[in-house]
Amino acid sequence: MANTPDHYHRPELHITAEEGVLFAPAGVLLDGNTWHVFHQYRPSPELGPRWAHQFAERTPFVWDICDDVLAPEGDETQVRAGSVVAREDGVDLYFTSVVGSSSTIQVAHINDIRATIELVNEDVLELDPEVVRIGEVVGDIDGYQKFRSPCVIPGWENHSNRDEGHQGWLMLAVCGPVDAPQVIVLDSEDGRQWNLKGQLTFSGLSGLAKDQVLVAPRMIRLRDEVDHEIYDVVIVTIEQDGIDVSGYLVGQLNGTVFEVTTPFTRIDFGHDFSRPRNTNYTEDTISEGDRYEAAHIFGLMNGVGRLDSPTEHLSWIKEGWANVISVPRVVTLQDGTLFQTPPEGLLDAIHESEAAAGWTALCEIPAGSSVEVALLDQAGEIAATIAHHHNQLVIDRSMNPNHAGDPMAIAPLTDDDTDSLFIIVDGSTVEVFADGGYVSMASRVYFDNGPFQKFDISTAGEAKIIRQENHFPDDFSSVELDIEDIYDFKDIDEPDEGPVR
Repeated sequence: MANTPDHYHRPELHITAEEGVLFAPAGVLLDGNTWHVFHQYRPSPELGPRWAHQFAERTPFVWDICDDVLAPEGDETQVRAGSVVAREDGVDLYFTSVVGSSSTIQVAHINDIRATIELVNEDVLELDPEVVRIGEVVGDIDGYQKFRSPCVIPGWENHSNRDEGHQGWLMLAVCGPVDAPQVIVLDSEDGRQWNLKGQLTFSGLSGLAKDQVLVAPRMIRLRDEVDHEIYDVVIVTIEQDGIDVSGYLVGQLNGTVFEVTTPFTRIDFGHDFSRPRNTNYTEDTISEGDRYEAAHIFGLMNGVGRLDSPTEHLSWIKEGWANVISVPRVVTLQDGTLFQTPPEGLLDAIHESEAAAGWTALCEIPAGSSVEVALLDQAGEIAATIAHHHNQLVIDRSMNPNHAGDPMAIAPLTDDDTDSLFIIVDGSTVEVFADGGYVSMASRVYFDNGPFQKFDISTAGEAKIIRQENHFPDDFSSVELDIEDIYDFKDIDEPDEGPVR
C-alpha cells in the first residue's frame, strides 16, 4: 500500500500489515521469482496473533496481500513464529501453538503454494482453504517444555560431508520459561518425526554471557569468500534492558555443540532491527553451485521487541497500523564477517515508487573528517542525521520531537574499508548500508511536517565525496524541489559521541 499525503508514515517498499499490529516475520520462502513472506500480526490489539501472507513477484518491493493462513483454533490463544519450508509435495508451515501457559510446535501444509496467491476473500479474517493443519510435531519431552519459535532447515548434511549429501532436516527451537529460555537442537529424516538432540552449547569464545536471554534462533550456512570453507552461522536475538540486540556467531555445528570461530557480533547497529529470519528456497530456485554463496534475511524494524507498546506508535495513532519488516538483505561471509547489501532492483523500485528515496555515495573520509546526511521534512526541519566519521557510522534522531532524547545509534567501522553509503528512506523507515555492506543500520524515523523532502549533505575536515547520486521517483511530486538544492554542502561540527544502542 503506497503512502498518501494523509498517510505518509506507511512505507511503500517495506512490508506492513494492511491493518493492525505486525510482529516478527514468521517464515520466508523464495519460489523461483516469487517471494512469500508469512508474518505474525494482530488484526486489532485485542485479538490473538495469527499468520498473514504477502507475496511479491520478481523483486521483493511490491507486495500483494493474500488470505491469512493460520489463526487460533479451539483452545489456542496465539499462533506465533515459525518457519516455512518447501518439500516435494508442497510447503510446510511450522508454527508455535499457544494454549494457556503451554506451547508446542505444530505443522500445517499447503499442496500448491501458487494457488494461495490467485484468489483473495473479501472477508479479511477468512483463512486460505489451501492450508491444512497436520498437527503437533514437537511437544514436551525429556523434561523440556514449552517449545516455540522453530527454525527448520531442510537438506542439512552431516558435518563430515558439508558439500554433498543434502539429506535430513535440522531444527533450532526455544523451550523453557520466558525469562530463562534454552535453545534446543532437533533433527529429522522427513521433517515430521523429530528427535531431540539436546541443548545448543558453544565451544570457544562466544561473546555471550551465561545468563543472557537468547530468543528467535536461526541458522544459515555460507561459504566464506576468503578461505572458501563452508561455515554455519547462528543468528540470535538477546533480550536485555528492555531492548533487543540481534547478532550472529560463525563456526560449525557438530551435534549440539557450536564450535565458534567468530564470536557474537551485532548484525545491525541501528535503533530498530530485531529477530531476523532466514529465507528457505524451493528446489529449483537456487542452483547446487550457488547453494552457500549467499542468503537472504528479513528483520523486524522494532528495537524493543516483546516489551513494546505498539498502540503508542505514531503510525498507529495517525494511521491505524504498527511495525515494519525490513527490506531483504543479501548476506555473504567474508573472512568470518557477515556483509549485508540491499537486493538487486531496489534502486529501480525507488524510481518506480511514489515517495521513496535513496542516496548513494563513494567518499574519501580520512581520520578526523566526516560526511553527514541530514533527512529533511517538508518544512525543511531535520528529522534525523546519518554521519560517516571514518571509523564510526552514526544515526541521530534525538532532534526529532517524535524521538526526543533517544541515544545515538553508533556502529564501528574499520580503517581498511571503502567509504561508501547507501541510504534508503521509505515512509517512516530509514535503512543504511555502509562500506560495501560491512555495516548496516535500520531505524524508524517519523517525519513531523509531511513526508520526507530531501537529503542535505555536509562535509567536515578533509572528507571528499567522489561520486554521489540521488534516487527519487520518476514523477516525484510531493514537493517542488530545485535539483540544485539537493546538493547543499556546508561544513559541520563533529558531534559528541553518544551511548551505543
